[in-house]
Amino acid sequence: MCVVCFVKALVHVFKIYLTANYTYNFRSWPADFRWDDVRAAGAGSSGRRALTCTAAAAGVWLLQDAALGADAPGRPLRGTRSQLQCLLQQIRELPGQLASYALAHSLGRWLVYPGSMFLMTRALLPLLQQGQERLVERYRGRRAKLVASDGNEIDTMFMDRRQQPGSQGRGLRLVICCEGNAGFYEMGCLSAPLEAGYSVLGWNHPGFGASTGEPFPQHDANAMDVVVKYALHRLRFPPAHVVVYGWSIGGFTATWATMTYPELGALVLDATFDDLVPLALKVMPQSWKGLVVRTVREHFNLNVAEQLCAYPGPVLLLRRTLDDVVSTSGPLRPLAAGDVEGNRGNELLLCLLRSRYPAVMARDGLAVVARWLRAASPAQEDALYARYHVDDEWCLALLRSYRARCEDEREDEREDEREDEREDERVDEREDEREDEEAWGPHGLPFPWMVGQGLSRRRRRQLALFLARKHLKNLEATHCSPLEPEDFQLPWKL
Repeated sequence: MCVVCFVKALVHVFKIYLTANYTYNFRSWPADFRWDDVRAAGAGSSGRRALTCTAAAAGVWLLQDAALGADAPGRPLRGTRSQLQCLLQQIRELPGQLASYALAHSLGRWLVYPGSMFLMTRALLPLLQQGQERLVERYRGRRAKLVASDGNEIDTMFMDRRQQPGSQGRGLRLVICCEGNAGFYEMGCLSAPLEAGYSVLGWNHPGFGASTGEPFPQHDANAMDVVVKYALHRLRFPPAHVVVYGWSIGGFTATWATMTYPELGALVLDATFDDLVPLALKVMPQSWKGLVVRTVREHFNLNVAEQLCAYPGPVLLLRRTLDDVVSTSGPLRPLAAGDVEGNRGNELLLCLLRSRYPAVMARDGLAVVARWLRAASPAQEDALYARYHVDDEWCLALLRSYRARCEDEREDEREDEREDEREDERVDEREDEREDEEAWGPHGLPFPWMVGQGLSRRRRRQLALFLARKHLKNLEATHCSPLEPEDFQLPWKL
């Protein structure tokens, strides 16, 4: 009996030792994949077509000048300023820049990315170790070190379900999970798609867990870049089978990835926001407003809505009706039940629909969707839907008819162009196919769609409600509640 107990204790100690080494020795591991390995792979005979050139050497898109009002009305254009004026302007702005830098690299970073604090990592280390052990033993997770273009080492974990894809072939799709500002792949949002049966790739922000660096937007974007390249070129998932899932602040890297790699199959945003400025102003003193806005725009410009509108593929927004973290309804306080009017996910949906369906989201459509967004329960949604007599079949038929008409018109134009080219010289059919794909984009007819022009007010409202309901789903949950596996769904696709 004592021998058995001794063996069990020895196995337990050995397991703890392995898990500890698994964490502490990660920095001594050789790199499994580098951001520039794509170029080396492209020189081989794989025959895989390169992705968009913007994705090959990706840089973060922050719109800093526009956000700071560099060429705002009433301000002289850069080209019209003299060198002396520019110098004086730089001198005047220097104190603000220094204060903004100091705030961003101290209190600002801790508030925006608390998971990068050393004390938090140390406090969570036992849970992170248990999470790693669970992913490796239960799901056969494969850990890998990726090196981003800025030299940061990114800690990742991959769970492969392709050998046993399960129901509906879910395992053939890869879900890349982008964690929140205090989330780690060891115990984060990847559990929902993982338990739902998908292949999953998790990664930690720079400065989180074993990932090196600091989690500023530029470093976060570089990390996301190498993660996507790893999924496509080393794990060999087709772009159309890759789904990017962002929770909370992970919506920034998720939308950045799909904007930069528009070939990716779908985007799911859970409990995220449109822009960081309103949320930052909520938690900081009112007297700091100017400094807070400047700091966010210069150092933490998480412009999720703008990046979202640049992605042409299927999108699903998950809004949590008890979420007080991404709500600007009032000062810091527990959110009242049913108070969803201040949820920043509302602005995210409105921005998306306005960019994709501008004719539908005119005055009437915008007003009815804003009213629908105030509904915090399925009963309220259904009541509003019934009041406007929304006919889903009619809406689907209208959208499909518009798409088919545009495709026919485009095909006629292409046919005329081909006839003209054949009269001059022989056309390469493969080159012609590539031109067609580039003209349509990876997801078919590109946005914006001008469907809805000429519709009555009643019909336009119906179509606006239909589109809103297809792009946003409500969940009765708080911000940090784990997402249930059945609530993780792929976006609607026409």
